[in-house]
Amino acid sequence: GMKPGPDSIGIVAVGHGCDGAAARACSLVGMESSRVADVLKDRPGWFCDCRRMEILGAFTTGSGATVELLYSQMYSPTTLTQARDFCTLRYTSVLEDRNLVVCERSLNLGMVPPNEGFVRAEMLSSGYLIRPCGGVGSIVYIVDHMDFEAGRAPEVLRPMYESSAVLAQKMTIAALRHLRSLAQEAAGEVVTGGTLQPAALRALSLRIARSFNDAINSFPEDGWFSVASDGIDDISISLNSSWSPRTVGLKCSSSNNLWSDGDGGVLCAKASMLLQNVPPAVLIRFLREHRSEWADWADCEHDVSCSATLRTRVYGAAALAGAELGRREVPMPLAHSEHQEIMELVKFEGYDSARDGALVSKEMYLLQLCNGIDETAIGDCAQLVFAPVDGALSDDIPLLPSGFRVIPLDTGFMDRYGLSCTLDLASMLEGGSDMDAAKTETEISSNNMRCIVTIAFQFGYETHNCDSVSVAARKYMRTVVASVQRVAMAIAPRVASTLGLRNLSGTAEMLTLVKRIVGSYRINYGMDLLRKQPSNNEELFKMVWHHSDALICCTCKSLPEFIFANEAALDMLETTSGGLQDLRWDQTLDETEKKNAYSDITKVMQQGFAYLPAGIRLSSMGRPVAYERAMSWSIVDDNESMPCVAFMFINWSF
Repeated sequence: GMKPGPDSIGIVAVGHGCDGAAARACSLVGMESSRVADVLKDRPGWFCDCRRMEILGAFTTGSGATVELLYSQMYSPTTLTQARDFCTLRYTSVLEDRNLVVCERSLNLGMVPPNEGFVRAEMLSSGYLIRPCGGVGSIVYIVDHMDFEAGRAPEVLRPMYESSAVLAQKMTIAALRHLRSLAQEAAGEVVTGGTLQPAALRALSLRIARSFNDAINSFPEDGWFSVASDGIDDISISLNSSWSPRTVGLKCSSSNNLWSDGDGGVLCAKASMLLQNVPPAVLIRFLREHRSEWADWADCEHDVSCSATLRTRVYGAAALAGAELGRREVPMPLAHSEHQEIMELVKFEGYDSARDGALVSKEMYLLQLCNGIDETAIGDCAQLVFAPVDGALSDDIPLLPSGFRVIPLDTGFMDRYGLSCTLDLASMLEGGSDMDAAKTETEISSNNMRCIVTIAFQFGYETHNCDSVSVAARKYMRTVVASVQRVAMAIAPRVASTLGLRNLSGTAEMLTLVKRIVGSYRINYGMDLLRKQPSNNEELFKMVWHHSDALICCTCKSLPEFIFANEAALDMLETTSGGLQDLRWDQTLDETEKKNAYSDITKVMQQGFAYLPAGIRLSSMGRPVAYERAMSWSIVDDNESMPCVAFMFINWSF
């Protein structure tokens, strides 16, 4: 099947240069081999992106092997692409050496055409090899190899279907985590909060994630139909008049006010947008920890009647409003896995004003799932999904979730270089040519770390107020989208300053410049700039990048030009690495500094260094920045063709 390249995510080998997307892994699991096979073959039982899997036919061979014809469907992760389906043949057999093998690949059968609304994808040779391992369990080999027909997706979203890292996170690593969770539960090693057992919490986690996928996809066969857009934005509205606890067989206590007793249904408002320089993990973690930034109903400018309608009939957002006065959010963790998946019950406490003016205590609850918040997980999507519930949890409570999903794009860049903010500069310098370095810089600048954000909120409606709820939901979604964009704009400059690293001609030259800044400081001042000696080039770069003082380097031309600034300096100048070269030298000087700055540079070039008194600089926004003192020293390259000067501003503040 797949031929993995040199890339890897932990113990997972990631395909590189093969057809489609591919990943391979090997791990020891404390379970018996036949049990492992049964678990992995039940894909809907652990893979939340698998909508359904049907066995269309099966037979047993003379040797006892099983052959099955399968039809399966996978959700679309966003509102901008179609779901995928597969027609595969699966073969399960116990080999002579007692190893158990499960092989699966697509069949090109005209008798099983793709369903309407689905794109027929291809599973290349995939499967599991399971070896009994003494009395400790089984060694499991997993190979996932898929061709998702990326050409059928919008061009900007094709990397999402072409990335082996995304496939590895969604399927390969997810399968291993599920096996380990089952083994740990059987050994009694899992401790959870609340009264629910680990298996029940795991089932709730799968249900809430799959229900969120249902909302995003809104399949017509589930009773969904679209409402015409008002043409103002890309927010889409879908209705489902058949969805209720009775139709899906869920129990619902009489105290739960989330469900309508009359005729009505569910309304889903959805939107997707492209963001740049916003890591999925960072954005989702912020949305989880700062709910007031996006869930404040005061920002929603719909009329009073619509506001009342949403507050009382909103499934996905009613609890977000909390109480009018003194709202307090109390998260109660239910489970927290080692791979940064958090399941929690969020309690909102506050007071509402009664008719007589008295304050009435009010409590609301959200069951919330947050995953993908590990910034080091390459290719992993992050999501925050929540559903209003009663305070008393049970494994069959009705769930109608809303939330956010952030999917990384440009994963060709991430597959190769990871999400490290400083990148592996040392290996590029020592093992790559100038052409490779220039290519790396070009890829970083052009890819610019994009991600797609999908937002879906579900609202309850009754037949008589469907139109008003639709109008109010659309307006509320606009405030949420605007809030997310505002948060992203606040996050992006910091990330861009870290990932941009635009330089003279490539990453290698940038690292060389940093080494010369440090070496020239030692030569001119007779002391080390850094408190400890770095062990390699990458550590050197990180230490300079994170130095507490603002370090700036500029060329000595008639009008000096900025060529490098560390993180503190970018904060001081209120710019990014990408914007640094567009910032003029004289733009950072006030009238007093303009008189002295050029003489300071001349002095430095003559004697090699200078101590500068306290002064004022201007940021790119024109804000004055005071510094206690500064130091400056000369830097000359090997050919002495481009003299530069470095500045270090100490104890600066706005």
